Amino acid sequence: MLNFLLEPWDYEFIRHAIAIGILIGILCPVVGSYLIVQRMALLGDVIAHCVLPGLALSFFFGIDLLIGAFGSGIFGSFLMAWIRSQSRVKADAAMALTFSSFFALGVMLITTLKSKLDLDHFLFGDILGVTTQDILRSLIIAAIVLLAVKLFYKELLFYTFDRVGAQAIGLPIQLIHFGFMAATTLTIIASMQAVGVILVISLLIGPALTAYLLVKELHQMMILGSVIGVIASFVGVYLSYYANLPSGPAIVLVSSTLFLIALAFSFIQDHCSRSPN
Repeated sequence: MLNFLLEPWDYEFIRHAIAIGILIGILCPVVGSYLIVQRMALLGDVIAHCVLPGLALSFFFGIDLLIGAFGSGIFGSFLMAWIRSQSRVKADAAMALTFSSFFALGVMLITTLKSKLDLDHFLFGDILGVTTQDILRSLIIAAIVLLAVKLFYKELLFYTFDRVGAQAIGLPIQLIHFGFMAATTLTIIASMQAVGVILVISLLIGPALTAYLLVKELHQMMILGSVIGVIASFVGVYLSYYANLPSGPAIVLVSSTLFLIALAFSFIQDHCSRSPN
């Protein structure tokens, strides 16, 4: 049993995969918890696809991919918010339009600029190919986002559950909104290397949603979600190693399985509580 647990650690790429898996396993559920309670779960998927044009341009001009991805993601989120505020278009329609437009623009830029950006790598990730630099970048992003959540937890809590009240007492809700969009974009950028944009929404939402079924308080949801995210990353990497499965999808499927277990537990618990003695 001990050999089963320790054998994968002999390989550097597995150690790197576990390291970045722990980082995104902690970070994604914290941000995802806010997305869930604000009923904006699909926002993460929208921003994840909005970063593609920025990646294509950064790759073409030879600048840091983080700069282009962050700028493109923020621009996409503000464009979506502007469409909602300036028209009768609802949030889901604005998200769908922004999602498809930015993704199409990104694919077009990759083709037109003859970019060597690997679209499959961008879409599906490669957690077994992460480098020490990738881990360091994700660590810095995770530290910044988690520190911001810690410092401004009360303001974020008020903004999340009572935006009108937060504005009434003088909280800068536009600045809070911008900060939250920036945190979401940075979280997605930190996770792209591991699971890609198609699967990143599962890590953002899956562990946090599992925790949502089991606890009542937001801070408990974030803590438990992070624990579930780390477990999913560990188990997914081990499944990838021993069963020869793609690592990103394995992590996501473990997260989904844990959600189904929690859903069944929640259903049984509710059924028992309603049953007469």
